[in-house]
Amino acid sequence: MEQRTPEAEAGARVLVVDDDPTVAEIVTGYLDRAGYVVDRAGDGPGALARAAAHWPDLVVLDLMLPGMDGLEVCRRMRGRGPVPVIMLTARGDEDDRILGLEVGADDYVTKPFSPRELVLRVESVLRRSRPAPAAASGLLRAAGLAVDPAARRATKRGAELALTVREFDLLAFFLRHPGRAFAREELMREVWGWDFGDLSTVTVHVRRLRGKVEDDPARPLLVQTVWGVGYRFDPDAGSGEA
Repeated sequence: MEQRTPEAEAGARVLVVDDDPTVAEIVTGYLDRAGYVVDRAGDGPGALARAAAHWPDLVVLDLMLPGMDGLEVCRRMRGRGPVPVIMLTARGDEDDRILGLEVGADDYVTKPFSPRELVLRVESVLRRSRPAPAAASGLLRAAGLAVDPAARRATKRGAELALTVREFDLLAFFLRHPGRAFAREELMREVWGWDFGDLSTVTVHVRRLRGKVEDDPARPLLVQTVWGVGYRFDPDAGSGEA
C-alpha cells in the first residue's frame, strides 16, 4: 500500500493528461493509492475542460498529445492561473524536454518511467509549492526584488513577477545566499531536492528566471555565470559579463 503523503492528506488534486489509456490508468492508480484526488483527460481540449471544472493542484502532462500538444496545453493553462506541471516526454527527445521547461514545466519524467518515481516527483513539486513554514517565511529583499515565501509572492520594483514553482524557489534560494557561487549539482540538490537528474533542468530555469528579474537578460547582472562552477546571485553587481 502506498504511503499517504502530507500533500495527499490535504486532498491535493492531480490532473493526468495522456492519450495512452494504459499509461493514464497506471499513473492514476498509483496516485490514487498514494491518496491524491485524480482527474483524467486524453487530449488537450479535454484537459482544459477538466481544469476549468476543477482547477488542479498539479498537472501530469504528456508532451505528445493528438491535435493540441502538451506545450500548448501548458501555455493555455498557465494563462488561466498558476499551476505546477510535470511533463511526460519520450526518451531521447532532449529538445522537446527543453521546450517543456521553457514554457514553464516544473519537472519532467522520461518515458518509460517508474510510476513510483513519478509519485515522488509529484510529492516533491507539491511540497515545494506550499507556503513556507513560519521559520523560513521572512521577507527577502535585494536589488529591487522582494520575495515573500509565506505568500509565495515575488515582485520586482513593486511589480508582481509571474514565476513557476521552481523559478520562485530558485529566486528565494539565491536571495538567501547572495554572493556565493553554487554548482548546478548543488542547486539541483538544494532547490529541487534531488541528488540526481538532468542538469539542463537547472540551466533552463536559470535562463527563464533571468528573463524575469534582469533588466537586460542578454547581459545578466544579478544571476551571474561563474565559469567552471555554476551560478552566483550578486545583488550589488554593476557591470561585467555573465
